[in-house]
Amino acid sequence: MMMGPATEQLVGSVSRETTERLDLLVSLVTKWNPTVNLVSRSTLAQIWERHIADSAQLFPLRPEVCSHWVDLGSGGGFPGLVIAILFAEHTPDVRVSLVESDQRKAAFLREASRLLAVGTNVLCDRSDALEHLRADVVSARALAPLTVLCDMAYRHLKPEGVALYMKGRGHAAELKAAKTSWRFALTSTQSKTDPGAAILRLSTIRKAH
Repeated sequence: MMMGPATEQLVGSVSRETTERLDLLVSLVTKWNPTVNLVSRSTLAQIWERHIADSAQLFPLRPEVCSHWVDLGSGGGFPGLVIAILFAEHTPDVRVSLVESDQRKAAFLREASRLLAVGTNVLCDRSDALEHLRADVVSARALAPLTVLCDMAYRHLKPEGVALYMKGRGHAAELKAAKTSWRFALTSTQSKTDPGAAILRLSTIRKAH
């Protein structure tokens, strides 16, 4: 299952080595999915668009200065492993931490990172049980309501860091709810893979009271 033209347009121009790594990630997810349930079975046939390209959208939204990216609830490596693969081509010294509390999924992330030869740190724990990770970026995809994600970002981001959260069609309601407890600067970018979804880029996150 190779990258098609539509996915290539979404992912952007990448090296042959990066394409090979993404191909390998697709193969690994497909192999492990029947036993570990990394992604919904119904989306496997569209894995390039639904997972690879969808995750790659976050990469151009990173801040200019980024040395540590933390992905919360990494699961099958989306977006965390895709981001690590893209950093391996552009800035291989950036540290990518993958936070995943499910032991079997964490085992997949460790094995995939080894085979992909990308520098990740897999943390098998809940994010609220970890010490401050001092991240430049915190990301998450389909993990929790935005109010909860703001708390996670507040806990683990550097003061100048940004949160990149992938949200579905209910993101407007989630934003309204989050603003009752949190204050933040917001940039919303329409998803390229789902017209009703958005990527929310939050910065200067602080408690409302």
